[in-house]
Amino acid sequence: MSHTLGIRQAQKQKTRQALLDAALALLEEQSLSSLGLREVTRAVGVAPTAFYRHFRSTADLGVALVEEALGSLHPMIRTTVSATGDHEERVTRAIELIARHVDGYPAHVRFIARERHGGVQPVREAIRDQLARFAHEVKEELAKDPVSEGWSEDDLLMLAHLYVDQMLSTASLFLEALEGPEEERPERTRQVAQLAARQMRLIGLGRHHWLD
Repeated sequence: MSHTLGIRQAQKQKTRQALLDAALALLEEQSLSSLGLREVTRAVGVAPTAFYRHFRSTADLGVALVEEALGSLHPMIRTTVSATGDHEERVTRAIELIARHVDGYPAHVRFIARERHGGVQPVREAIRDQLARFAHEVKEELAKDPVSEGWSEDDLLMLAHLYVDQMLSTASLFLEALEGPEEERPERTRQVAQLAARQMRLIGLGRHHWLD
């Protein structure tokens, strides 16, 4: 009996993931607000009624995509601002981590970039909540750095939001670089990395002199 239940659960999870993957592929060309559940179920090859065994609505599916796209990034985000190494090493590490993530998961990055200010409120809120978690985690890492001595909690959180926004902006620019003509990608990617490094150095410079 338990073996049968295990098979059914595995099949259910497989179908759920197939729906998420199909939706993500369809969202390459459109926003979530225009996505129909019949499009998604047709792409997977299941009946429309099967959709509701996994998600209450396309908005609910979108929230699950947010978790899939951002939920696993918390360790990476903390690593980008950890106190390990000097400032230049941290900048280089952060940019390399962001570039690798964009290269590995372009559809997820595109989905978040589009839906962060999109027309589906639960998805906007889910993205906002994830980014707020990132900011609080970054704040905890920044607080461990001796440079943060004397900073207020509010100022540390403000700085953390600056870093998170910078990471998102850099990810979007790397995505644009990858979508350009193939022969131009190495140079465009290099330019994005160079700009991101300058921007992060500027944030770091302001950080060192904030209490002056």
